[in-house]
Amino acid sequence: MRTFLFFVLWTLLCCSTARAEIFTSISQMTDLIYTEKELVQSLRDYIRAEEYKLAAVKSWAHRLDDLTRVSTSDPEGYLAHPVNAYKLMKRLNTQWSELETLVLQNPSDAFVSNMSVHRQYFPGDEDETGAAKALMRLQDTYRLDSEAFSRGKLPGVQYNALLSVDDCFDMGKTAYNDEDYYHAVLWMQQALKQLDGGEDSVVTKADILDYLSYSVYQMGDLARAIELTRRLVAIAPTHQRAGGNLRYFEHLLLKQLNEQNQDYPPAPEEPIQLGTYSRPKDHLPERETYEALCRGEGLQMNDARRSRLFCRYHDGRRNPRLLLKPMKEEDEWDSPHIVRYLEMLSHQEVEKIKELAKPKLARATVRDPKTGVLTTANYRVSKSAWLEEDDDPVIARVNQRIEDITGLELDTAELLQVANYGVGGQYEPHYDFSRRPFDSNLKRDGNRLATFLNYMSDVEAGGATVFPDFGAAIRPKKGTAVFWFNLFRSGEGDYRTRHAACPVLVGSKWVSNKWIHERGQEFRRPCGLTEVD
Repeated sequence: MRTFLFFVLWTLLCCSTARAEIFTSISQMTDLIYTEKELVQSLRDYIRAEEYKLAAVKSWAHRLDDLTRVSTSDPEGYLAHPVNAYKLMKRLNTQWSELETLVLQNPSDAFVSNMSVHRQYFPGDEDETGAAKALMRLQDTYRLDSEAFSRGKLPGVQYNALLSVDDCFDMGKTAYNDEDYYHAVLWMQQALKQLDGGEDSVVTKADILDYLSYSVYQMGDLARAIELTRRLVAIAPTHQRAGGNLRYFEHLLLKQLNEQNQDYPPAPEEPIQLGTYSRPKDHLPERETYEALCRGEGLQMNDARRSRLFCRYHDGRRNPRLLLKPMKEEDEWDSPHIVRYLEMLSHQEVEKIKELAKPKLARATVRDPKTGVLTTANYRVSKSAWLEEDDDPVIARVNQRIEDITGLELDTAELLQVANYGVGGQYEPHYDFSRRPFDSNLKRDGNRLATFLNYMSDVEAGGATVFPDFGAAIRPKKGTAVFWFNLFRSGEGDYRTRHAACPVLVGSKWVSNKWIHERGQEFRRPCGLTEVD
């Protein structure tokens, strides 16, 4: 039994690199739900088999216990009866062998076999770490405290999804191992709070205080680090690091106070919470603006701008395919001009495109700005697939519709890209057009002139497309599409179009996009007279 349990744990924990990055796509994660359900059923079958086996062994033991109680009270008298002598020979020759066979039966074989089949699709360490970092990303973007996540309280929704003390500790440990002490503090503090509240856990209070005190020290809060370390020493006097850390922290604080000619401060009484410490700056200069837009803050839409936005029927300049059924077009922004098309895709078309894309989904890549090589990046968390017209008539039909609506040539456009965003899925601010002269595609097809973005799902919370430069946020709406030009008529990049896909807070976000290139548009979108026409 112990060997079996070890095997199950090993099976659950081990995985190959081929199974990594499942967390980047909700679509692929949904398959794991059904896999887990099947494994639970297999586990129940195993338990029933073990219970049946144990019941049979118990029945044998009960009968033999009664029998041996009688036989051992008077062995000679018992064996004096020829039937008892015969049955003793039979039991030891045949029935005990049958019992041995029963005991040696391994009901776990079917379960282990089922596990072996499914474990190749299990997530690995990278997925668990990626999902943990995704929660922290959502925490930052939407300013959610650890308590909100721990209790399943998200904006507008209440899910029965709770994080235990051990879950919070593991979240903090993930951040700690990544030297992200800001999030390590938040999650270790939440683990401590829940443990002090009476929750059961495997992790000890000493373990939590150990990580928390050092993380607080790394955040520069010596007074609180000392107070936490004293609590650690009080409950674990023989802790191998606590005593040394306490002396070191006290020495640093005393040195700091002497240099600043200050008195020893009292121990902080306020609990650590969101806002106690400032989040460290990172590589993204417009981080605060971008995240504010994702929360619906800082939008630059006003009455004056709204008065310049209109809706209309769009027939693609009298395109024959749009005359009888023109597209419903709505202005989303005036400058740069961004429009939304309603009823761009039907439900059937959306489902067919998703069906075609699912087997091809792979981690979305970006081009390394130094080498030009396509690679994965933490600032783009999704999986994508590229669909050709030969894959299904629906792709050709959608491509034709995009050409009719935009009036642009699609012979040099890229394939239809389909993307599904995973846990906290996002694409941080970026340009769709290329600013790198080494991009070989530019020589043949030109730069990415325009973007046509189809929303293929509604998103319960988060997932907006935002433009930090001018403060716009466009919400996903299934079946609609948005369109904008990335380049001026001169061919120069319109740097205002730097945009981002906000992290998905609740829901699954599906999009498809068509990047339309410059070549072939010479007469469809002629050059202007100035650089910014």
